[in-house]
Parts: sequence; structure tokens; C-alpha cells
Amino acid sequence: MSESSLAELLRSRGLRLTAQRQLILQAVLDLGHATPEQVHTAVREVAAGVNITTIYRTLELLERLGLVTHTHLSHGSPTYHAAGEDQHVHLVCRECGGVDEIDPDLLRPLTDQLARERGFRVDIGHVSLFGVCDRCENGDQT
Repeated sequence: MSESSLAELLRSRGLRLTAQRQLILQAVLDLGHATPEQVHTAVREVAAGVNITTIYRTLELLERLGLVTHTHLSHGSPTYHAAGEDQHVHLVCRECGGVDEIDPDLLRPLTDQLARERGFRVDIGHVSLFGVCDRCENGDQT
């Protein structure tokens, strides 16, 4: 999202574009999948005075604005990524913590069956599958 588009969106909601908001959104876009702590680390490289509370509040605001979304990839903090990305299922390695993505169509038979038999609609953007990645399974730590 361009700086002018972000400024317009914020102004339409009675808010203003601050350097901190812009830095935090850019950090999420640059990092791909990032916890608030990882965003904080990235932002502090540019603006040392930004505290973790500001990161959390800004991520919540950006999510309400539809610019980022979050999922839970572990028992810790949520992980944020750009909302404009195609929906995907997260594959999380329990050994190295790596995160990969797969097309949600791979789960379509299951999600369709759940909708048909249980009336349950899966929020595919929040689906995370945990296991061990190929590298860790084969002992390739390089």
C-alpha cells in the first residue's frame, strides 16, 4: 500500500498517518509473517523510541482497517501478515519454527464436508497445521 493510500484510509477514519504507523505496516509487509516482538525489533532499527505497547496498539488498528490480519502459529503471540495476500494455510515446524504456506484448496474436501455435515464454516486464514518440516525430519540444519 502506498503512503498516500494509507494516509487517505486513515483520514477517512478520522486518524492521521504517523511515522510509527507507517513503519509498523512496512515492517509487517517486509517480514511476511511476524509477531509483534519481531515487528518491534525491525521498527527499532529505524526508530529506537517505539515501544512494544505502540506496536500492539498499531497492529490492532491496522487489523481493524483491514490492512493486516493475524493467526496463531504457536502458543505465544499472534503472527501478523498483510491482509491483501491470498488466503493460505500455514505449515508450522515444531522443530525449527519455520512457517510455510499451502493453497487452501488442498483442504477443500474437508472444509466442504464440515459445511455440509455440520454447518461449520472454516476460517481458512486462521488454519495452522503443526508438524516437522522436511529439513528437520532429514537432519538438514544448513
